[in-house]
Amino acid sequence: MTFADLGLSPELLKAVEDAGYSTPTAIQAQAIPTALMMKDLIGIAQTGTGKTASFVLPMIDVMAAGRRRALMPRSLILEPTRELAAQVAENFEKYGKNHDLKMALLIGGVQMGDQLKALSDGVDVLIATPGRLMDLFERGKILLNGCELLVIDEADRMLDMGFIPDIEFICSKLPETRQTMLFSATMPAPIEKLAKKFLNNPKRIETARAATTNADITAFKVPVKTRTKRETLRWFLENDLVETAIIFANRKTTVRELNQSLRRHGFKSSEIHGDMDQPSRLKELDRFKKGEVNILVASDVAARGLDIKGVSHVFNFDTPWHPDDYVHRIGRTGRAGAKGRAFTFVADEDAEAISNVEKLTGSAIKAFGKDDVRVDLSIALAQAEAAQAAAAVRDDEDEERPAHKPRREREPRGERSERAERRPRPERDAPREDRAPRALRFAEDEEPVPAGEWNGPRPGFLDIGFG
Repeated sequence: MTFADLGLSPELLKAVEDAGYSTPTAIQAQAIPTALMMKDLIGIAQTGTGKTASFVLPMIDVMAAGRRRALMPRSLILEPTRELAAQVAENFEKYGKNHDLKMALLIGGVQMGDQLKALSDGVDVLIATPGRLMDLFERGKILLNGCELLVIDEADRMLDMGFIPDIEFICSKLPETRQTMLFSATMPAPIEKLAKKFLNNPKRIETARAATTNADITAFKVPVKTRTKRETLRWFLENDLVETAIIFANRKTTVRELNQSLRRHGFKSSEIHGDMDQPSRLKELDRFKKGEVNILVASDVAARGLDIKGVSHVFNFDTPWHPDDYVHRIGRTGRAGAKGRAFTFVADEDAEAISNVEKLTGSAIKAFGKDDVRVDLSIALAQAEAAQAAAAVRDDEDEERPAHKPRREREPRGERSERAERRPRPERDAPREDRAPRALRFAEDEEPVPAGEWNGPRPGFLDIGFG
């Protein structure tokens, strides 16, 4: 099957071909025809299988006919994070280049002026995070009663971030006669309840059981002591044929400290976490995509839906607290049919967390062993021994090197006196009476100060009289 078999317009097919795609993924092949028929749907698929294109492509053709109106977007896409919203906007620009569609990005962390101007000019597609959309709606800067199509992307992440009440409020302000599409990698019970409330007889498309991992990803768990995590990570980065890697940590402070440690050890790494402002986060993501750095240390803000091509490895420096996050984290590798490897470091305190992950995915994660090493262990061991030997040699040299520079040997008294005769010092050889007299402790005209009286310098202002 090709994209031409899905009923897309020739202009859209040309844009898809220019982007380098010809064969749709399983979720795309099932979701696009349903979306083109203006039916509600629920799409459940593994991370990295092209869910974004499953709604972007049909939306472009559906929105091609119609008229824009000021402050009234014709369609709305809700995303949990700014990065995901920006990524969807990039997809619209790429695939919609042959259509006359106006798009606006409504996210926090950037100036509101340009966003308001775009809304006032009228937009066909509005991509927004719930927080900024609610802010503008409460100010009366946007109207939602003209929205014909709603997409809720990464619905389970919306649940984790506490956006479900906002989504329910937004849905209540939309027209009842609309098309609604909901996409996610996992489908918890609250999301099922949301779908039943706001979707009208939706078609359920499930290309894989919810919360399963991608078959193209080889996943391992690595038992490790907490204090040796960094050393273990550096070993994998040097010995597992890593091309590009994303390293996830549970805390923002861990992200910062780990990135600094990697850079000190000579790795080209960068970081992204929730404390960074939006321009800084996008800048670091762009550096990673361009290859300026090949290691990205991230918190879960980057785990959901980000489509970064060519990520060969994912490392869970910390076992994720929420089992669903595991599926999304390791889904950053093995995308679009490529192979990937994922490693989860499991310390003693992570036993319950890794057990919950294995319950969610329905399978035990293989423990990393000697048979899974991708380099010749004999070479790696030889290199390690050579490094240890070099370090030992440096230690021996440091021990042999004297702590202080030795003093110059004293010359015999006779030689010193002869050298002194050769280099006479005029001041010392001059007669005593010709030398300049030393400063006296007291001026010559001063009388001795009686005991107990002030004998310091006399301030000048005491000599000034009045009268």
